[in-house]
Amino acid sequence: MDQFYSALNEALNSDNFNVWPHIITLAAAYILALPIGFHREREERSAGLRTFPLVAVASCGFVQATEGVTTDNPEALARIIEGVITGMGFIGGGAILRLSTSVKGTATAASLWATGAIGIACAVNAFDVAIIIMVFALITLFLFSNGKAGAAQGEQDRAVVKSDKIV
Repeated sequence: MDQFYSALNEALNSDNFNVWPHIITLAAAYILALPIGFHREREERSAGLRTFPLVAVASCGFVQATEGVTTDNPEALARIIEGVITGMGFIGGGAILRLSTSVKGTATAASLWATGAIGIACAVNAFDVAIIIMVFALITLFLFSNGKAGAAQGEQDRAVVKSDKIV
């Protein structure tokens, strides 16, 4: 067993296999997605504490996994990021439900998309951008979630008044 740990330590510290920057970057994507996931979980939305960090880590991982191919080819990196964005659109589309008179899940879909952007930003070492996206997403979700609920309640109240006038 000591040989295994010795070999693992040697591999992790070699120039050919430098995993620590990847672990730190993936951890940053994970940590930055947690507050968004926590908010969505608290609001009992379809995606929450498991989904958002996984989206950020996967987005970051897709970009990091292709570093060997994209190092000298910015067009290849752009195509990888384009593929991640397309995948995020697919996942976001699954979060949106159309009911008879309304559409639900658009904030969750947009939050998932923003979380994918956090993962991509971390992968390209744009941690400032990742933090700003997280802050703006949280501001939007926390500040405007109560306003929408209040607006919906107001519409229900108006519907009751209208039905009282009709009857």
